[in-house]
Amino acid sequence: MNLSERIRGHRPTMWAVYGGAAVLVIGIVWGGWALWKTRYETQGAFALTQARALATQSQATGASPDARQRAEKALQDVITEYPRLSSIGQAAYLLGGLRFADGQYAAARSSFELARDRAGSPTLATLATLDVGYCWEAEKNYDAAEKAYRAAISNGDPKNFLYEEAMIDIARVQDLGGKRAAAIETYQRLLKDLPESRRAEEFRSRMASLQAPAPAKP
Repeated sequence: MNLSERIRGHRPTMWAVYGGAAVLVIGIVWGGWALWKTRYETQGAFALTQARALATQSQATGASPDARQRAEKALQDVITEYPRLSSIGQAAYLLGGLRFADGQYAAARSSFELARDRAGSPTLATLATLDVGYCWEAEKNYDAAEKAYRAAISNGDPKNFLYEEAMIDIARVQDLGGKRAAAIETYQRLLKDLPESRRAEEFRSRMASLQAPAPAKP
């Protein structure tokens, strides 16, 4: 009886051999995937670093439109070529900023939504959500902007470092959208939640302005 027959005739030994082979295969597959993932992240991070440098240059004083276009293309290439990159949210956020500055509000919003959905941190997700609102506001869609600003502080915690800013944004678009009473309530809540804010007097002034009778039409 050869070794193969003896192994098949002894079940514990057979399962041990099969189990060892399975572990070996899994180890090889896992090692290959880990190596691919490391290379993928390294290459993607390098591409993002180069794109970020172009984005910085494009925002310098006197930068040409071509510089912005090169930066946009480089960031879009990172998103397209490395869709599983762990820092893809950063690339999308930078691209959104460039597009917003260029008045491409719909395209910027799409980039910020990707940044929000693929953010590597709660802070980036919150900032991207606010920027989605700014895009809607720039397009004068004040209801959608208010919804985005509220989503940015969905937990309603005044200790959130962006709570004050988001609430001011909410009050502003409420006013712009003709909802003066709602804007007044938002400023009242701000004063209640953040009584020690350095901008408290500003809130009171804006609230008083909203409470004043609207000027009669000639």
